[in-house]
Amino acid sequence: MRIIEVSSPSAHDRGRQYGRAAADLIGAAIEYYGQAFELQTGRTWAQILEQSAPWERLISSDFPDLYDEIRGIADGAGVSTREIVVLNCRGEIVYDAPLPAEVDEVPDGCTSYSLTATDGHVYVGQNWDWRHAVRDTVVILRIVQPPKPTVVMQVEAGQIGRHGANDRGIALNANGLGGRFDDTVGVPQTVIRRLVLDSASISDALKVLVKTRAHIASNALLTDRSGYSIDLETTPGAHGWEYPTDGLLVHGNHYQAFVPPQLAADHRPMSPDSLLRVPRAQQGLRDAQTSTDVRKAIRTAMSDHLGHPDSLCAHPDDRLHPLRQWSTLLSTCVDLTTGEYYVTPGTPCEHEYELVPFNLYD
Repeated sequence: MRIIEVSSPSAHDRGRQYGRAAADLIGAAIEYYGQAFELQTGRTWAQILEQSAPWERLISSDFPDLYDEIRGIADGAGVSTREIVVLNCRGEIVYDAPLPAEVDEVPDGCTSYSLTATDGHVYVGQNWDWRHAVRDTVVILRIVQPPKPTVVMQVEAGQIGRHGANDRGIALNANGLGGRFDDTVGVPQTVIRRLVLDSASISDALKVLVKTRAHIASNALLTDRSGYSIDLETTPGAHGWEYPTDGLLVHGNHYQAFVPPQLAADHRPMSPDSLLRVPRAQQGLRDAQTSTDVRKAIRTAMSDHLGHPDSLCAHPDDRLHPLRQWSTLLSTCVDLTTGEYYVTPGTPCEHEYELVPFNLYD
Protein backbone atom coordinates (compact mmCIF):
# COMPACT_ATOMS: atom_id res chain seq x y z
CA MET A 1 0.00 0.00 0.00
CA ARG A 2 1.47 3.33 -1.03
CA ILE A 3 2.26 5.83 1.71
CA ILE A 4 2.28 9.49 0.70
CA GLU A 5 3.43 12.39 2.87
CA VAL A 6 2.86 16.01 1.86
CA SER A 7 3.91 19.09 3.77
CA SER A 8 3.31 22.78 3.11
CA PRO A 9 1.32 25.71 4.49
CA SER A 10 0.11 26.20 0.88
CA ALA A 11 -2.96 24.14 -0.05
CA HIS A 12 -2.10 24.16 -3.74
CA ASP A 13 1.45 23.03 -3.05
CA ARG A 14 0.23 20.18 -0.81
CA GLY A 15 -2.14 19.11 -3.54
CA ARG A 16 0.56 19.22 -6.21
CA GLN A 17 2.85 17.02 -4.08
CA TYR A 18 0.00 14.57 -3.57
CA GLY A 19 -0.97 14.53 -7.25
CA ARG A 20 2.58 13.85 -8.40
CA ALA A 21 3.06 11.03 -5.89
CA ALA A 22 -0.23 9.34 -6.84
CA ALA A 23 -0.53 10.24 -10.54
CA ASP A 24 -0.65 6.64 -11.76
CA LEU A 25 -3.20 5.64 -9.12
CA ILE A 26 -5.36 8.67 -9.86
CA GLY A 27 -5.33 7.68 -13.52
CA ALA A 28 -6.40 4.15 -12.59
CA ALA A 29 -9.21 5.52 -10.40
CA ILE A 30 -10.51 7.73 -13.21
CA GLU A 31 -10.44 4.77 -15.60
CA TYR A 32 -12.36 2.59 -13.13
CA TYR A 33 -15.05 5.14 -12.31
CA GLY A 34 -15.52 5.97 -15.97
CA GLN A 35 -16.55 2.36 -16.53
CA ALA A 36 -18.38 1.86 -13.24
CA PHE A 37 -20.48 5.02 -13.52
CA GLU A 38 -21.57 4.10 -17.03
CA LEU A 39 -22.56 0.61 -15.87
CA GLN A 40 -24.44 1.81 -12.81
CA THR A 41 -25.90 5.12 -13.99
CA GLY A 42 -25.96 4.76 -17.77
CA ARG A 43 -24.04 8.04 -18.09
CA THR A 44 -20.82 8.65 -19.99
CA TRP A 45 -17.73 10.13 -18.35
CA ALA A 46 -18.42 13.44 -20.12
CA GLN A 47 -21.94 13.49 -18.63
CA ILE A 48 -20.55 12.65 -15.19
CA LEU A 49 -18.10 15.54 -15.45
CA GLU A 50 -20.99 17.86 -16.32
CA GLN A 51 -23.06 16.48 -13.43
CA SER A 52 -20.31 17.37 -10.94
CA ALA A 53 -20.29 21.08 -11.84
CA PRO A 54 -22.57 22.18 -8.95
CA TRP A 55 -20.27 20.54 -6.41
CA GLU A 56 -17.24 22.21 -7.94
CA ARG A 57 -18.95 25.59 -7.65
CA LEU A 58 -19.91 24.88 -4.03
CA ILE A 59 -16.42 23.74 -3.00
CA SER A 60 -14.68 26.64 -4.75
CA SER A 61 -16.97 29.24 -3.18
CA ASP A 62 -17.42 27.85 0.35
CA PHE A 63 -14.16 25.95 0.90
CA PRO A 64 -11.52 27.77 -1.19
CA ASP A 65 -8.57 26.24 0.68
CA LEU A 66 -9.71 22.71 -0.07
CA TYR A 67 -10.53 23.70 -3.64
CA ASP A 68 -6.95 24.97 -4.02
CA GLU A 69 -5.76 21.58 -2.79
CA ILE A 70 -7.99 19.85 -5.36
CA ARG A 71 -6.57 22.07 -8.13
CA GLY A 72 -3.08 21.20 -6.95
CA ILE A 73 -3.83 17.47 -7.07
CA ALA A 74 -5.06 17.88 -10.65
CA ASP A 75 -1.96 19.84 -11.64
CA GLY A 76 0.36 17.30 -10.07
CA ALA A 77 -1.41 14.32 -11.63
CA GLY A 78 -1.83 15.93 -15.06
CA VAL A 79 -5.62 15.66 -15.13
CA SER A 80 -8.43 18.19 -15.07
CA THR A 81 -9.68 19.77 -11.86
CA ARG A 82 -13.19 18.52 -12.67
CA GLU A 83 -11.93 14.92 -12.74
CA ILE A 84 -10.54 15.29 -9.22
CA VAL A 85 -13.87 16.82 -8.16
CA VAL A 86 -15.61 13.70 -9.51
CA LEU A 87 -13.34 11.42 -7.47
CA ASN A 88 -14.30 13.44 -4.41
CA CYS A 89 -18.03 13.26 -5.20
CA ARG A 90 -18.27 9.64 -6.30
CA GLY A 91 -20.75 8.76 -3.54
CA GLU A 92 -22.95 11.74 -4.26
CA ILE A 93 -22.97 10.95 -7.99
CA VAL A 94 -23.99 7.34 -7.43
CA TYR A 95 -26.78 8.20 -5.02
CA ASP A 96 -28.14 10.97 -7.25
CA ALA A 97 -28.37 8.87 -10.40
CA PRO A 98 -31.60 6.98 -11.22
CA LEU A 99 -30.68 3.34 -10.83
CA PRO A 100 -31.11 0.99 -13.78
CA ALA A 101 -33.77 -1.68 -13.31
CA GLU A 102 -31.21 -4.46 -12.85
CA VAL A 103 -29.49 -2.65 -9.94
CA ASP A 104 -31.39 -3.16 -6.70
CA GLU A 105 -28.99 -1.42 -4.32
CA VAL A 106 -26.04 0.92 -4.03
CA PRO A 107 -23.38 -1.17 -2.26
CA ASP A 108 -21.63 0.66 0.53
CA GLY A 109 -19.92 -1.08 3.39
CA CYS A 110 -17.84 -0.36 6.47
CA THR A 111 -18.06 -1.48 10.06
CA SER A 112 -16.61 1.11 12.45
CA TYR A 113 -15.77 0.92 16.13
CA SER A 114 -14.54 2.94 19.08
CA LEU A 115 -13.27 0.91 22.03
CA THR A 116 -11.82 1.71 25.44
CA ALA A 117 -10.00 -1.41 26.63
CA THR A 118 -9.13 -2.52 30.15
CA ASP A 119 -5.49 -1.72 29.36
CA GLY A 120 -6.54 1.95 29.50
CA HIS A 121 -5.98 2.61 25.80
CA VAL A 122 -8.52 4.03 23.34
CA TYR A 123 -8.71 2.13 20.05
CA VAL A 124 -10.59 3.12 16.90
CA GLY A 125 -10.85 1.65 13.44
CA GLN A 126 -12.98 0.03 10.81
CA ASN A 127 -13.22 -2.47 8.03
CA TRP A 128 -13.48 -0.26 4.95
CA ASP A 129 -15.68 -2.05 2.41
CA TRP A 130 -15.97 -0.61 -1.05
CA ARG A 131 -15.55 -1.58 -4.69
CA HIS A 132 -13.04 -4.41 -4.96
CA ALA A 133 -11.58 -3.02 -8.20
CA VAL A 134 -10.30 0.16 -6.49
CA ARG A 135 -8.28 -1.70 -3.87
CA ASP A 136 -4.97 -0.88 -5.58
CA THR A 137 -5.76 2.86 -5.68
CA VAL A 138 -5.99 3.16 -1.88
CA VAL A 139 -3.19 5.16 -0.23
CA ILE A 140 -2.20 6.15 3.28
CA LEU A 141 -1.94 9.93 3.22
CA ARG A 142 -0.17 12.07 5.82
CA ILE A 143 -0.80 15.81 5.51
CA VAL A 144 1.36 18.32 7.39
CA GLN A 145 -0.47 21.66 7.01
CA PRO A 146 0.58 24.24 9.59
CA PRO A 147 -1.11 25.77 11.49
CA LYS A 148 -3.87 23.15 11.05
CA PRO A 149 -3.56 19.70 12.66
CA THR A 150 -1.45 17.06 10.95
CA VAL A 151 -3.78 14.42 9.53
CA VAL A 152 -3.32 10.74 8.66
CA MET A 153 -5.99 9.15 6.44
CA GLN A 154 -6.69 6.20 4.22
CA VAL A 155 -8.24 7.47 0.97
CA GLU A 156 -8.75 6.55 -2.65
CA ALA A 157 -6.06 8.30 -4.68
CA GLY A 158 -7.16 11.85 -5.49
CA GLN A 159 -9.55 12.21 -2.57
CA ILE A 160 -9.01 14.90 0.04
CA GLY A 161 -10.78 13.18 2.93
CA ARG A 162 -12.23 9.91 4.16
CA HIS A 163 -11.29 8.10 7.41
CA GLY A 164 -8.40 8.80 9.75
CA ALA A 165 -7.10 10.71 12.76
CA ASN A 166 -5.10 13.82 13.59
CA ASP A 167 -2.32 14.89 15.94
CA ARG A 168 -4.82 16.41 18.39
CA GLY A 169 -6.07 12.90 19.17
CA ILE A 170 -9.32 13.13 17.17
CA ALA A 171 -10.38 10.21 14.98
CA LEU A 172 -13.14 9.89 12.40
CA ASN A 173 -14.52 6.64 11.07
CA ALA A 174 -17.43 6.72 8.66
CA ASN A 175 -20.11 4.57 7.04
CA GLY A 176 -22.67 5.06 4.28
CA LEU A 177 -26.34 5.04 5.30
CA GLY A 178 -28.38 5.36 2.11
CA GLY A 179 -31.76 6.91 1.46
CA ARG A 180 -32.88 9.49 -1.10
CA PHE A 181 -33.44 13.05 0.04
CA ASP A 182 -34.24 16.30 -1.77
CA ASP A 183 -32.19 17.51 -4.72
CA THR A 184 -30.62 20.53 -3.00
CA VAL A 185 -26.88 20.54 -3.60
CA GLY A 186 -25.08 19.78 -0.33
CA VAL A 187 -21.47 19.39 0.77
CA PRO A 188 -19.70 16.20 -0.44
CA GLN A 189 -18.63 13.71 2.20
CA THR A 190 -14.92 13.93 1.38
CA VAL A 191 -15.04 17.65 2.18
CA ILE A 192 -16.98 17.16 5.42
CA ARG A 193 -14.67 14.43 6.62
CA ARG A 194 -11.58 16.46 5.88
CA LEU A 195 -13.06 19.44 7.76
CA VAL A 196 -13.64 17.14 10.75
CA LEU A 197 -10.06 15.88 10.67
CA ASP A 198 -8.78 19.44 10.26
CA SER A 199 -10.49 20.35 13.56
CA ALA A 200 -8.29 21.32 16.49
CA SER A 201 -10.74 20.11 19.16
CA ILE A 202 -13.52 17.58 19.56
CA SER A 203 -16.06 20.39 19.95
CA ASP A 204 -14.96 21.93 16.65
CA ALA A 205 -15.30 18.54 14.97
CA LEU A 206 -18.82 18.15 16.36
CA LYS A 207 -19.76 21.58 15.02
CA VAL A 208 -18.70 20.54 11.53
CA LEU A 209 -20.87 17.44 11.61
CA VAL A 210 -23.90 19.11 13.17
CA LYS A 211 -23.91 22.39 11.21
CA THR A 212 -22.79 21.29 7.72
CA ARG A 213 -25.57 20.32 5.34
CA ALA A 214 -24.40 17.17 3.59
CA HIS A 215 -25.63 16.11 0.17
CA ILE A 216 -26.16 12.49 1.19
CA ALA A 217 -26.66 10.63 4.45
CA SER A 218 -23.55 9.29 6.17
CA ASN A 219 -22.59 7.98 9.57
CA ALA A 220 -19.73 9.58 11.50
CA LEU A 221 -18.10 7.86 14.48
CA LEU A 222 -16.08 10.51 16.28
CA THR A 223 -13.57 9.63 19.02
CA ASP A 224 -11.25 11.69 21.21
CA ARG A 225 -8.09 10.28 22.81
CA SER A 226 -9.67 11.03 26.20
CA GLY A 227 -12.09 8.17 25.58
CA TYR A 228 -15.06 10.32 24.63
CA SER A 229 -16.88 9.04 21.56
CA ILE A 230 -20.16 9.70 19.81
CA ASP A 231 -21.81 8.32 16.71
CA LEU A 232 -23.72 10.78 14.53
CA GLU A 233 -26.09 9.62 11.82
CA THR A 234 -26.02 12.70 9.62
CA THR A 235 -28.48 13.35 6.79
CA PRO A 236 -29.40 16.37 4.67
CA GLY A 237 -32.27 16.71 7.17
CA ALA A 238 -32.40 15.37 10.72
CA HIS A 239 -29.51 13.83 12.69
CA GLY A 240 -29.48 10.99 15.20
CA TRP A 241 -26.80 10.03 17.71
CA GLU A 242 -25.58 7.27 20.01
CA TYR A 243 -23.05 7.03 22.83
CA PRO A 244 -20.89 4.02 23.83
CA THR A 245 -22.11 1.27 26.12
CA ASP A 246 -19.44 0.14 28.57
CA GLY A 247 -16.71 1.68 26.44
CA LEU A 248 -17.77 0.19 23.09
CA LEU A 249 -19.51 1.77 20.12
CA VAL A 250 -20.00 -0.06 16.81
CA HIS A 251 -21.79 1.14 13.67
CA GLY A 252 -22.51 -0.34 10.25
CA ASN A 253 -24.56 0.81 7.28
CA HIS A 254 -28.07 0.95 8.72
CA TYR A 255 -29.75 3.58 10.87
CA GLN A 256 -29.24 2.54 14.49
CA ALA A 257 -30.19 5.71 16.40
CA PHE A 258 -33.28 6.70 14.39
CA VAL A 259 -34.88 6.56 10.95
CA PRO A 260 -35.15 9.95 9.20
CA PRO A 261 -38.78 11.07 8.88
CA GLN A 262 -38.37 11.43 5.09
CA LEU A 263 -37.67 7.68 4.89
CA ALA A 264 -39.72 6.27 7.76
CA ALA A 265 -42.86 5.23 5.88
CA ASP A 266 -41.19 2.60 3.70
CA HIS A 267 -37.60 2.46 4.95
CA ARG A 268 -35.50 -0.66 4.48
CA PRO A 269 -31.77 -0.98 5.26
CA MET A 270 -29.53 -0.17 2.30
CA SER A 271 -27.15 -3.01 3.19
CA PRO A 272 -28.98 -6.00 4.74
CA ASP A 273 -25.64 -7.56 5.74
CA SER A 274 -25.08 -4.57 8.06
CA LEU A 275 -27.70 -6.12 10.36
CA LEU A 276 -25.37 -9.10 10.60
CA ARG A 277 -22.03 -7.34 10.77
CA VAL A 278 -22.75 -5.00 13.68
CA PRO A 279 -23.66 -7.62 16.34
CA ARG A 280 -20.82 -9.86 15.21
CA ALA A 281 -18.36 -6.99 15.61
CA GLN A 282 -19.84 -6.11 19.00
CA GLN A 283 -19.42 -9.68 20.19
CA GLY A 284 -15.82 -9.94 19.03
CA LEU A 285 -14.80 -6.51 20.26
CA ARG A 286 -16.25 -7.18 23.71
CA ASP A 287 -13.75 -10.01 23.94
CA ALA A 288 -11.00 -7.71 22.71
CA GLN A 289 -11.64 -5.18 25.48
CA THR A 290 -10.23 -7.49 28.15
CA SER A 291 -7.65 -9.31 26.05
CA THR A 292 -3.97 -9.34 26.96
CA ASP A 293 -3.26 -8.63 23.25
CA VAL A 294 -5.95 -6.15 22.26
CA ARG A 295 -4.80 -5.54 18.70
CA LYS A 296 -4.64 -9.27 17.92
CA ALA A 297 -8.11 -9.74 19.39
CA ILE A 298 -9.44 -6.82 17.31
CA ARG A 299 -8.05 -8.44 14.18
CA THR A 300 -9.78 -11.70 15.10
CA ALA A 301 -13.06 -9.85 15.65
CA MET A 302 -12.84 -7.95 12.36
CA SER A 303 -12.02 -11.16 10.45
CA ASP A 304 -15.44 -12.68 11.11
CA HIS A 305 -16.92 -14.55 8.12
CA LEU A 306 -20.50 -15.28 9.12
CA GLY A 307 -22.55 -14.59 5.99
CA HIS A 308 -19.54 -14.83 3.67
CA PRO A 309 -18.93 -13.20 1.21
CA ASP A 310 -21.09 -10.34 2.59
CA SER A 311 -19.56 -10.73 6.03
CA LEU A 312 -17.83 -8.41 8.49
CA CYS A 313 -14.64 -9.31 6.63
CA ALA A 314 -16.09 -8.94 3.14
CA HIS A 315 -14.94 -10.74 0.01
CA PRO A 316 -15.87 -10.35 -3.68
CA ASP A 317 -19.09 -12.07 -4.74
CA ASP A 318 -18.44 -13.93 -8.00
CA ARG A 319 -22.16 -13.73 -8.84
CA LEU A 320 -21.80 -9.99 -9.47
CA HIS A 321 -20.30 -8.11 -12.40
CA PRO A 322 -16.59 -7.45 -11.65
CA LEU A 323 -17.19 -3.68 -11.63
CA ARG A 324 -19.88 -4.11 -8.95
CA GLN A 325 -18.06 -6.50 -6.63
CA TRP A 326 -16.95 -5.15 -3.28
CA SER A 327 -14.70 -6.31 -0.47
CA THR A 328 -12.90 -5.11 2.64
CA LEU A 329 -10.19 -2.93 1.10
CA LEU A 330 -8.38 -2.57 4.39
CA SER A 331 -8.86 -2.69 8.14
CA THR A 332 -7.50 -0.11 10.56
CA CYS A 333 -6.65 -0.22 14.24
CA VAL A 334 -5.49 3.11 15.65
CA ASP A 335 -4.31 3.46 19.24
CA LEU A 336 -5.28 7.04 20.09
CA THR A 337 -3.46 6.75 23.41
CA THR A 338 -0.02 6.05 21.90
CA GLY A 339 -0.58 7.42 18.39
CA GLU A 340 0.24 4.10 16.70
CA TYR A 341 -1.60 3.68 13.39
CA TYR A 342 -2.02 0.11 12.09
CA VAL A 343 -3.45 -0.96 8.73
CA THR A 344 -4.01 -4.28 6.98
CA PRO A 345 -3.25 -3.99 3.23
CA GLY A 346 -6.38 -5.94 2.31
CA THR A 347 -8.75 -8.14 4.28
CA PRO A 348 -7.83 -8.64 7.96
CA CYS A 349 -8.33 -12.41 7.67
CA GLU A 350 -5.42 -12.57 5.20
CA HIS A 351 -3.15 -9.76 6.41
CA GLU A 352 -1.63 -8.73 9.72
CA TYR A 353 -1.95 -5.18 11.01
CA GLU A 354 1.13 -3.27 9.88
CA LEU A 355 2.41 -0.16 11.67
CA VAL A 356 2.66 2.87 9.39
CA PRO A 357 6.10 4.52 9.54
CA PHE A 358 5.08 7.53 11.61
CA ASN A 359 3.21 8.26 14.81
CA LEU A 360 0.11 10.48 15.00
CA TYR A 361 1.82 12.61 17.60
CA ASP A 362 5.20 13.03 15.88
